[in-house]
Amino acid sequence: QVQLVESGGGLVQPGGSLRLSCAASGTLWPRYTYTWHRQAPGKQREYVASITSGGVTNYANHAKDRFTISKDSTEDTVYLQMNSLQREDTAVYYCNFNGIWGQGTLVTVSS
Repeated sequence: QVQLVESGGGLVQPGGSLRLSCAASGTLWPRYTYTWHRQAPGKQREYVASITSGGVTNYANHAKDRFTISKDSTEDTVYLQMNSLQREDTAVYYCNFNGIWGQGTLVTVSS
């Protein structure tokens, strides 16, 4: 079973940046999709970005111009670089590996 641990969240001012990490452990299989989702207070979880084992990336409209998803050379860690953060980006950010969820990391954007 794959286990995922997100990190890198915190408090930032509007316009600031954060880099989230998702570290995977356990049995990984060759073909996969890493996905970032987020859940803002009082709202449902929504899609943010994804990257496949083939390196294909995809972004939600709210993320495509500001966020970048990537993975390391060992393919057991995925990152979400978030720039130009705004208050509406405040949420718990969750990593998903082929349907398996991490516990999330909180991003708070506030002045």
